[in-house]
Amino acid sequence: MRIAHVITRLILGGAQENTLLCCRDLQHEYGDQVLLITGPARGPEGSLIQEAAQAGIPLHLIDNLRRAIHPWRDGKAYGEIRRTLREFRPDVVHTHSAKGGILGRYAAWSLGVPAIVHTVHGAPFHRYQPAVVRALFRRCESAAARHCHHLISVADAMTDLMVDARVAPREKFTTVYSGMDVEPFLNAWQSRQAVRTELGYAADDIVVGKVARLFHLKGHTDVIQAARKVIPRQPHLQFLLVGDGKLKSAVQRQIHRAGLENHFQITGLVPPARVAELMGAMDMVVHASLREGLARALPQALIAGRPIISYDIDGAREVAIDDVTGYLVPPRDTAALADRICRLADDPLTRQRMGEAGRRRFTDPFRHEHMTARLREIYTQLLQNRGGK
Repeated sequence: MRIAHVITRLILGGAQENTLLCCRDLQHEYGDQVLLITGPARGPEGSLIQEAAQAGIPLHLIDNLRRAIHPWRDGKAYGEIRRTLREFRPDVVHTHSAKGGILGRYAAWSLGVPAIVHTVHGAPFHRYQPAVVRALFRRCESAAARHCHHLISVADAMTDLMVDARVAPREKFTTVYSGMDVEPFLNAWQSRQAVRTELGYAADDIVVGKVARLFHLKGHTDVIQAARKVIPRQPHLQFLLVGDGKLKSAVQRQIHRAGLENHFQITGLVPPARVAELMGAMDMVVHASLREGLARALPQALIAGRPIISYDIDGAREVAIDDVTGYLVPPRDTAALADRICRLADDPLTRQRMGEAGRRRFTDPFRHEHMTARLREIYTQLLQNRGGK
């Protein structure tokens, strides 16, 4: 097949890693001709453009394709996406993220591309937006959904959310978990002691990890508030924040005001390969984001054999099975968050039981090979339904 993927930007993030792995598999495992169309990766979140080039994935960079809404730039980006697709002549266009998804779907539809697919990694509308903005984004997604043939959700919860918002009917959705390279996480235990020594942790320290961009609605403030409650009861607790972002200085100030500098480390930006090693050094992983399709950090932690504590939002409950693989707590309930951290800190056998249960349940469903095979089945079915090759 000739397959074009369109994504707004190749920063270090779940949707971006998912897309790269899919492009690589299609090209190397199935012999497909692949083109990845993206905008510049600017800002503190890092870039995967180099990794795409190293994997031999053909890239087309569009400078005007940016995350922020800008009518003039967006019009230019649409025109260039359309020209690029017309030259490439794809059988399938698969779009990702809000901006790339809307412009890419309209461009592909205008050219009569036989199969147009969009992945919902996370809804662009949510309850923390002003009502008028939320309504606008919902209507944009509903209109764009009429300009594609199928929608992929990274969690069943995303399908429920989009159907309830009347973006598209349920029969237009298929859930395909966001694939990853699971081997580094399966082997994360091998580097545990070396990484803990490197980070300065003592043998009896219990490390609570959080892997997320330092950005709005990612919940770092809630984790700091929970830490204030638990550290007097658990003085050996250490918190490891993996990631970078525009709120790094603000998070550092909050840690300082709470007097917790000796209990927090912020790694800053790390390459994806380093995440598995860092998870191996952790004893549990906390996810306090207030909106997320299905955060990759949750299955990654479980595959690494670490229990998880997550706010009960979006797709989290599909992997954070309460009292089996970890704990679910109500969003913004920092008292409950602190309580579950203490429970796991007090009970190494429960940590081991939950981590092993998570590894057994979720290693195979999150392999990138499984994801790509399922996506390619969907492409094939769409092309057959439309009389394509």
